[in-house]
Formats: sequence, structure tokens, C-alpha cells
Amino acid sequence: MRSFVLGLKQKSSASPRASILLLKGARQRRDMTGNKLLLCTDMDATIIPSGSHLEHPEARERFRNLCSCSEVRLAYVSSWSLDQVTRAIMEYNLPMPNHIITDVGTKIYRHHQGAWDEVGAWQKEISHAWNGKGHAELQHALAACQDLKLQESSNQNEFKLSYYLSLRVPPKQILNWVEQQLAQQKVEFELSWSIDEVKRVGLLDILPRNAGKRDAIEFLLQELNLNLDQVLFAGDSGSDLPVLSSPIRSVLVANAEAEIRKQAIELSAAYDCSERLYLARSENNLFDGNYAAGVLQGIYHFFPEFINESSRRRINCKGMDDVAKHGSRKSFA
Repeated sequence: MRSFVLGLKQKSSASPRASILLLKGARQRRDMTGNKLLLCTDMDATIIPSGSHLEHPEARERFRNLCSCSEVRLAYVSSWSLDQVTRAIMEYNLPMPNHIITDVGTKIYRHHQGAWDEVGAWQKEISHAWNGKGHAELQHALAACQDLKLQESSNQNEFKLSYYLSLRVPPKQILNWVEQQLAQQKVEFELSWSIDEVKRVGLLDILPRNAGKRDAIEFLLQELNLNLDQVLFAGDSGSDLPVLSSPIRSVLVANAEAEIRKQAIELSAAYDCSERLYLARSENNLFDGNYAAGVLQGIYHFFPEFINESSRRRINCKGMDDVAKHGSRKSFA
């Protein structure tokens, strides 16, 4: 699946919330606060194998071991719904996360007493962008375009309007028309679209402005009283580009398409965030950089304290002795 992001917003690195998180990080570094990591990762084709690239046979188990660290909080960040995410956790034997960000960032859930509670404060925050309008008004505004077909109800929520997009005409032509129609509705929005190569159909998500994956991660950081130096994001697709090109430390897994890799490099450079982006390497002898192996490479690159000797004494984490025996920051840089 090829993915792209198009919209009225490409957030600069100096967003208000990001600036607050950076200042908080400076204060916490001076205060020498505890060693914590919020690990945020996409699922499909990031930690779940998809396509022709092979998965390292030990990578997912080592990923689970690392996520068992008491200082690691895990959040899945996905375009899928909550039901799709929870089914994938069981199907692929993934570690249970503390939080789930779903529907391209429009929903946040926390795990509490064996159940998933939706974070209402996030819904309240993003609700203002659509200026009180709902699906009915936006669908009516787009009804004249025969190249848009509404997706199934399971792919919709109150702040995510999703369409199939015909590829018989240039997608950019349709997307430009959609932007014009929505602008007339006086709503603040962003468009996230991708191409399903198997079905040969476009996938279009209409979201409130400031309701994407990056926005949700920054909101979660504030909720957890963490800063930008305590988070790592991993992704592979176009819907991940706003995070990959931001001040959030990020890793692009090696199985990502060349076009996404190119865009990630260009955008991170344009926003002066190149040092915050790590490109997983497929030629590494231990971890080939695909899927969970690439996520592990990024963790070792940005957070070597999770594998060095002193951290292994300080952190209650299963399996780190084995990781430290085979890898170091230098071998993954």
C-alpha cells in the first residue's frame, strides 16, 4: 500500500505543544528526572509483517521483551479502528500496550482494569476544528463527485470521514476539488490519502485539523507529563510523515517504500529535524531493519541507555542481557 498525506496543514517543528514539550525536556534534563520511554509505533507494515519483505525470526520476541521494561510505556498508533487493533494484537502475539491511538489519530484510548477507556479530553480538543459540522454536512458538500464512494461504517467515526477514491482520474485533481468544497464549509481539516495497490483504489480520510498522529502523540506526552526527549515513534507510510518530519524522535523501518523514505528525508531536512529521524538499515547482520527489527534499531540508536550495563541494573527488563550481548549503539548507527 502506498500512502501520502495532503492537506491544508503541514505543521512546522515549532508547534505550540511541541515548544512546551521541548521546554519541559530542558527542565527535566536539568532536574535529572527518571529514565522513561514512551514508545509509539504504527502497526501494519511497521511491527506487523506485510508485503514481500521478510521478518527477522527473533525480532518480534525481542520487541516484546523490550516492551516488558517497567520504564517503557507502549502506544500503538494506527489508522485502524480499536477493534482492528485489538484483534491484531491477539493474532500477531503483540505486547499489550498502555495506550492505543486509532483512526489516524482521531481517537485515543487508555488501558484501565482490563478495558479500553476513550480519552474524552482529546475528543473535546479536536471537535472545534469542524465548526460544529458533522458527517451529514460534509458528505452533502462532496456529493457531486462521482469519483468518491463512502467507505463502510466501520471505517468512520465522528471526526473521521473516509472515502474510496477512484483512480480513473488523477487523484490530485479530485483532492484539490475536495479541499475547495470543504473550505467553503469553513471547517479546518486535513486530508490523508493512500493507494491500495492490490485493489487499485484510493483511500481518503478527512480529519479535523490538528487531529493527526503527531497531534495525538504530543497530547499523550502532555497527559503523561513527559517531554520530546522521552518518546520514540516508528512508522512506514505516508500517514506517518508528519511525525517522521517533526521534533519527535522517529525511526522509519527499512521495508518502507523508497518514495516514503525520500519524502521523510526531504521533509525532516526542510523542518530542520534531520537529527530526529533514524533510517533503519537492512544490511545490519543482526537485525535486518524490517518491521520490529527496524524499531529495535531505532531504540538502540536514540536510547542506548536501555541496553548498557548500568541501565540493565536499573531497569527491570527481561531479555536485555541478550540484546546487550549482540548489539550496541555503534552497530546500529
